[in-house]
Amino acid sequence: MKLMNAKGVRDFPPEEKIIRQKVVDTLRETFEEFGFNPLETPEIERFETLSSKYAGGDEILKEIFKLKDQGGRKLGLRYDLTIPLARFIGMNPNLKMPFKRYEIGRVYRDGPIKLGRYREFWQCDVDTVGSKSMLADAEILAIADRGFKKLGLKTVIKINNRKILDGILLSTGVKENKWIDAILSIDKLEKQGKNEVKKELEQKKIASTSKIFKLIQKKENNKKTLDNLKSFISNDIGKEGIAEMEELLKLLKSFKVSVDFDPSLARGLAYYTGPVYEVFLEKSEIKSSIAAGGRYDEMVGKFVGKEDAYPATGISFGLEVITDALSSKEKKKSVVDVYVIPIKTTSESIKIAQKLRNSGIKIDMDISGRGISKNLNYANALDIPYVIFVGEKELKQKKVKLRDMKTGKEQLLSINNLVKKLKK
Repeated sequence: MKLMNAKGVRDFPPEEKIIRQKVVDTLRETFEEFGFNPLETPEIERFETLSSKYAGGDEILKEIFKLKDQGGRKLGLRYDLTIPLARFIGMNPNLKMPFKRYEIGRVYRDGPIKLGRYREFWQCDVDTVGSKSMLADAEILAIADRGFKKLGLKTVIKINNRKILDGILLSTGVKENKWIDAILSIDKLEKQGKNEVKKELEQKKIASTSKIFKLIQKKENNKKTLDNLKSFISNDIGKEGIAEMEELLKLLKSFKVSVDFDPSLARGLAYYTGPVYEVFLEKSEIKSSIAAGGRYDEMVGKFVGKEDAYPATGISFGLEVITDALSSKEKKKSVVDVYVIPIKTTSESIKIAQKLRNSGIKIDMDISGRGISKNLNYANALDIPYVIFVGEKELKQKKVKLRDMKTGKEQLLSINNLVKKLKK
């Protein structure tokens, strides 16, 4: 038997898992700074839930991993964390609103594989349910901005509003029953280019493509882009989208968050109803978004049977693609702060290691009885910054020898002074 992973999934050795954990911890910390609480839902859902007409639409339906249990019941692996959230809220009608939650977990899509895209991947989602205010959307974007800055990643946040897109399509004569088809094609503009998208729109019998492309074109800045749309769009839905965009941009200014208003940004999922957003890396080989989301005011209510009862907005962070971006910048092979080498002092070394752990220092210790040279090679190979030698001679002085593995400098220190040194 040839040992290999299934296509589109992968293992994470320690040096990669450490970076992933850093991303998760940073995002979790950021979510909680804005008052969001954790939620956990199952990876397996009823297929009926995942394929609901109020869920992700035909495009995502093609990518669901389908299962059957021994009773013949149809199941599926969740493809995002939004549908399980909607189901959870529907099952728990007494939740206090607004319900602000985050969830971090695995999702699955049987789609094409490329750089930054896998079939099993993690999402880190943050959503507010129960508020129609643009302040909820601004807060979500402020979380994204803050989280990526903490991770040291330079990003571009692109935003649009589905009502603006609907207004553009209405003003160019596209019938309402064709809006979703048109939006799904426009969503491919970045990947496939104008000519391919134009061809696809024409194949779908959507006319006025030249007018559509003229209106979704970005201008030099957000204000000029908005002014251009105002001069063309006179229908109510488009005006409402423009008003929401103006309010959102004003709120983001208070948060000191810079965004790029892009009328061509569509987001492929059918359930979006208002602002939509995607975050991209600046000057990177990774061209796919590293976070994306938007407002979905109808989906949760339709799941519950109370339309308009649960307005919602949120964003999803792609852990895999963020980790890929950070992996090129930093490598850490171990979480260990200090490696303890006992020199015929096992019992005393254990006690010292425990004292250091109690002080919040991450400790590893030789458990193989290797010589000093092999232990130093081991610590060096794992990039452990410090080594402690615990010998009988040092213990008589109630001290240990600390070596800085980067500089080679050694010091004799008492345990108390050792803790102070390592905690600096």
